[in-house]
Amino acid sequence: MNVPNKITVSRICLIPLFMIIMLVPFDWSGDVIGPNGLTISHLLGAIIFIVASATDWIDGHYARKYNLVTNLGKFLDPLADKLLVSAALIVLIEVPEPYRVASWMVIIIISREFAVTGLRLILAGTGEVVAANMLGKIKTWTQIVAISAYLLHDVPLHWLPFSVADVAMWIAVIFTVFSGWDYFWKNRTVFANSK
Repeated sequence: MNVPNKITVSRICLIPLFMIIMLVPFDWSGDVIGPNGLTISHLLGAIIFIVASATDWIDGHYARKYNLVTNLGKFLDPLADKLLVSAALIVLIEVPEPYRVASWMVIIIISREFAVTGLRLILAGTGEVVAANMLGKIKTWTQIVAISAYLLHDVPLHWLPFSVADVAMWIAVIFTVFSGWDYFWKNRTVFANSK
């Protein structure tokens, strides 16, 4: 396993740590440290999530710079992104308002991830490995920004009934739906040719 793939695996390994920090009620986890009710557990969770998310850029940059792009990396990288984002979104369904993500948004995002993963498996059966395209990368980064804003208890926009995190999550959902449609549209021939 080359270095970029090891970095990707490290992103997957940070997910259980993130979930423990966010879900286990330690004595200190509920202590408030910020003006917006930011708790220690949410701050630590945000740091772990942001560090894990940063490895997505690091492994991709390293793989391209040193010509270490592999089929394993093309499979692991989007899988690691999906696992990290899905874990964070599911955790954010349980947190108290106003730092909770709407469950219907989480369902749309996770459903898209399952659908695109299924498409990748069908294409892999034909010998084609589909790497994440630019629209998919934008989708991932909009999700990361939105999740980070929720974890850090984003400041509400007092003149509007929502926060920057809410706006970011709406943008993430729009890119999620559009990028999913794009994957299926570009690979629609696989269904036409299936028997």
